[in-house]
Amino acid sequence: MAKLRTAAQVLVDQLVINGIEHVFCVPGESFLPVLDALHDSPITVTVCRQEGGAAMMAEAMGKATGKPGIVFVTRGPGATNASPGIHIAQQDSTPLIMFVGQVDRGMKERGAFQEIDYRAVFGSMTKWTAEIDDGSRMAEFVSRAFHQASAGRPGPVVLALPEDMLSDQVEIPDAPAFSAIEPAPSPEDLQSFSALLAAAEQPLLILGGTRWTPEACSNIRQFAETHQLPVITSYRRLPLFDPLHPQYAGDLGIGPNPKLMNRLKTSDLIILAGGRMGEIPSQGYTLFDSPGPATKLIHLYPDAMEIGRVYVPHLAIQASPLRFASALAQLPPPVHRPWDGTGAVAHADYLAWTNVATPQPGDVNLGEVMIWLRDNLSNETIICNGAGNYASWIHRFYRFRNFATHIAPTSASMGYGMPSAVAMQRLHPDRQVISINGDGDFLMNGQEFAIAVQYGLPIIVIICDNGIYGTIRMHQEREYPGRRIATDLRNPDFAGYARVFGGFGVTVEKTADFAAAFSAAKASGQPSIIHLKISPDAILPGTTLTRIHDQAKQRLASQ
Repeated sequence: MAKLRTAAQVLVDQLVINGIEHVFCVPGESFLPVLDALHDSPITVTVCRQEGGAAMMAEAMGKATGKPGIVFVTRGPGATNASPGIHIAQQDSTPLIMFVGQVDRGMKERGAFQEIDYRAVFGSMTKWTAEIDDGSRMAEFVSRAFHQASAGRPGPVVLALPEDMLSDQVEIPDAPAFSAIEPAPSPEDLQSFSALLAAAEQPLLILGGTRWTPEACSNIRQFAETHQLPVITSYRRLPLFDPLHPQYAGDLGIGPNPKLMNRLKTSDLIILAGGRMGEIPSQGYTLFDSPGPATKLIHLYPDAMEIGRVYVPHLAIQASPLRFASALAQLPPPVHRPWDGTGAVAHADYLAWTNVATPQPGDVNLGEVMIWLRDNLSNETIICNGAGNYASWIHRFYRFRNFATHIAPTSASMGYGMPSAVAMQRLHPDRQVISINGDGDFLMNGQEFAIAVQYGLPIIVIICDNGIYGTIRMHQEREYPGRRIATDLRNPDFAGYARVFGGFGVTVEKTADFAAAFSAAKASGQPSIIHLKISPDAILPGTTLTRIHDQAKQRLASQ
């Protein structure tokens, strides 16, 4: 027999039923009944300083757990502030549900205080945007939100909550907990897959996308081992395969290893498992011909709507990583494998590309810092970062050995590293969490450092300070050499910034001083900032800003 509850209480009860343990919010009067219902619930609430940070925390939670991350924001400016997190979830295929306040039902369509048409604002960024006008349908809408956010290609859902509706007294049953639908390959799919693989000379396996689990990663590793396939990870999907595994060939992101690119160009069969092959991994959609790739392509993906969207595969298999990895692990390898040994060669090329830091201008070599971190951090350490050229050193020189240890946006959204680290430290209080940021990147959501202090989260924040918006300056010098504008930054003392908020701060101006600074930050037990002073000329692991400028000048002079 259903009991009488407020619609807000039904909402919170549905979150509990669906296994939600954390929610993130910036409080607002438009959803006060929900905040009151959360007061006595077992859910941990993290209050944030800005809605963009709150939404990114929820997105990071969805990325790490595979269950929808949950964020509550108030109407109007609260919702628009949160939009970067919605966009990240859409681009990154992350399950996320944002509950947002709305004006009273009797005030709608009058341009009331902070009123927004949420379907119009978020419709192009979400899988589903809706407004709950009837409190008796709360359980239905929340259940649908969980299913929509998690099904097929995961993504964000926005549900608007009229303020007066939340206080409706309703007597309705709870909806059952959602469970993700896991499509599996058919016997015919697997037979066709085996035939294409048996006919190949130089096959490659590319892993990407979401909906992976530790079990799926273990099964895909078994498949790669028994078939001796070289394995590539897609952009910012590095933890899907152990980089020290003898079949690992490298990652397909920005500035990939030229030998890896040559291997892709000479392959006669690409197995794309779990990913969509978007703009970054496809190198600006130049890696394959579209819509019909010349190289044979097998695409395994959980959402039929995404298969054939850009590249029409020779074999399309609608299946989730959990199901296709299990099925592939059980496939017997072909008797004749002309590609045997290519994995070892590809792995040697990867190690040669990543073992030693490249020389850099200035006194701090970010490559050497990343190598120190990879040699001294536990394999369980979680690295979070946002966007900027500094991240290229993470991708090239750090090694993610375990599942979900790299939390970063494939959409390259700035300001992500600090809030996502807060979410990960809340999720895993006993694990080391590192937030790596650029200087411009950090200050887009640097105020969330205050939340780390508030909750006593011992996150170590590394800020790579080169005094410029480096990525934009790089493109500026490449296209308009010497005509720099709007990219210089005057930064604060970031170590002092940490201390003012109540954390630990230290400045590093030489590579040799980094180890001691990191040890001091860790020993403090406080949220910490390590302020790295980096030369603006150190723009990428393989080149400098000066070299890019000079090459552009020479190009223009020859035209």
